[in-house]
Amino acid sequence: MPELPDIAAYIAALESRIVGRPLEKVRLASPFLLRTAEPVIGTIEGRSPRSLRRIGKRIAIEFDSGAWLVLHLMIAGRLHWKPKGAKLAGRNSLVAFDFPNGSLVLTEAGSKRRASLHLFRDERGLESVDPGGIDVFSASLEEFRRALIAENRTLKRALTDPRILTGIGNAYSDEILHSAKLSPIQLTHKLTGEQWKELFSATRTTLQIWTHRLTQEAGKSFPEKVTAFREGMAVHGRYGQPCPRCGGPVQRIRYADNGTNYCPECQTGGKLLADRALSRLLGVDWPRTLEELETLKRR
Repeated sequence: MPELPDIAAYIAALESRIVGRPLEKVRLASPFLLRTAEPVIGTIEGRSPRSLRRIGKRIAIEFDSGAWLVLHLMIAGRLHWKPKGAKLAGRNSLVAFDFPNGSLVLTEAGSKRRASLHLFRDERGLESVDPGGIDVFSASLEEFRRALIAENRTLKRALTDPRILTGIGNAYSDEILHSAKLSPIQLTHKLTGEQWKELFSATRTTLQIWTHRLTQEAGKSFPEKVTAFREGMAVHGRYGQPCPRCGGPVQRIRYADNGTNYCPECQTGGKLLADRALSRLLGVDWPRTLEELETLKRR
């Protein structure tokens, strides 16, 4: 799912292309994409976007009529900038917004249709799609700590809960926790004062670095290859590869459709975290350290 740095890159690329230009036509290929009935989608045709805003992992576009169009890409939704009037080819193309200088096309890979489109008459409607998480860039260390300790949860769950923090998902939470040298299963109520400082700093710095990098790239060309796995990441998507800090192999635990990548040496004191499926299978034979894992592999 595109996260804060990816959404920031999309917004940077769109601002130079659509702000101040009239939306000539909306071509909706999938009626299930649109989740609001009023106002009707055709009312923004002929109107011009005047600003863009990020709401969590959503892109909000303000029109000169005061209406707001909100796109939520979910896991597999992606935006593309095409020549004006580009055809909506295939079942993955959901909607096109035609401007004088090109067409913004939303696609969604796979069979599940999770992406959504909302149109609100005014800014008050945005409250209904705002999960309520705090913005780490405007929050103080104490506000950050209070938000994460409202419930005693693992750091991985707390960082990725949109009701707690805005814009962070699976990929960047891995990078944040690696930077802070903290275990993804560490409980929020167990952190020391120094660990809170490290986590707060790592969260802001990681998001700033990647936002700057991706928005710089978006200034050169439209971000067509938005992915959770990026060159230069420390641990996310790098299972089995060397940790850039200590050189040890990156490990992972898997759950449902997601997974967590981490470095045992840097984050968990050399201990391997139990993967739910594999630990049930191996039981007491589940390796506790990298050395035990290597021994198990050689059997």
